[in-house]
Amino acid sequence: MFVLNGEIHEGTTAALDLRDRGLTLGDGLFETILVVSGRPFMLDAHLDRLCSAAAELRLPVEREAFVRAVAMLLAEAAAGDCALRLAVTRGPGARGLRIPADAAPNLLVTMAPWQPSMAFTEIALATVGIRRNETSPLSRMKTLAYLDNVLALEEAAARGADDALVLNTGARVAATSMANLFIIQGSGLLTPPVRDGVLPGTLRAFLLAQAAKAGLAAREAPLAPEDLFEADAVLATNSLRLVMQAAALDGRPLPRRAEKTAAALRGLVREAISAACGRDPFAAGSAVG
Repeated sequence: MFVLNGEIHEGTTAALDLRDRGLTLGDGLFETILVVSGRPFMLDAHLDRLCSAAAELRLPVEREAFVRAVAMLLAEAAAGDCALRLAVTRGPGARGLRIPADAAPNLLVTMAPWQPSMAFTEIALATVGIRRNETSPLSRMKTLAYLDNVLALEEAAARGADDALVLNTGARVAATSMANLFIIQGSGLLTPPVRDGVLPGTLRAFLLAQAAKAGLAAREAPLAPEDLFEADAVLATNSLRLVMQAAALDGRPLPRRAEKTAAALRGLVREAISAACGRDPFAAGSAVG
């Protein structure tokens, strides 16, 4: 079941104009959102990011249309725990690159299964050859043109890793193929700045704002790959996988001296989910609501 332009559809197919620029040029945006007990976690933050990117791309998006579509799908599907994907394409356009003046965007909301076992896992990283172009505004957006991330993950998987460490053109740490990166260093929580080609992740923003509750002073700082081996812990954050511990990079173990602090950060996320959604899905005996 999904919602396309305000209408509920069963199954997985719907008619779409073959001139849609999302198909021909990757001209569009998306967001993925955790839903627990039928309640989206951090929906406003995701919509803020989507609408901000849309404004920068001159892509007309009505925020309330997405709010209505999300509510419609969750109600019709009687959703419990799941993952939502919000996507918007610019709609059909004439051949060529120029942005059409009369764009008619397509708004799509789909859902997929999500299990608590997908979150708070340990991952191994591999440094890949694909670089993040920090000069491009797209490095700060979740666009439909996601093949760099796809290929980075494939390269890492071929080397036996769970995710890719992606550097920018200056060889500084940017992100993984699917997550933001943090290091715990003493009493500090550091993450690469947006200017280094970093997507301003919703969970990234949450940890930057809430880190003091775990006794950490959070700040943005450029990171080199070597900094990960000198840290007390390396973490990766993602909307669905939440806070993951990076256990190895290129076959070398990463430090784990800040286990209690990392656990405190995970606890902050669990508390926020419980407060927003009315249930901690990671609690023993927690039932899907």
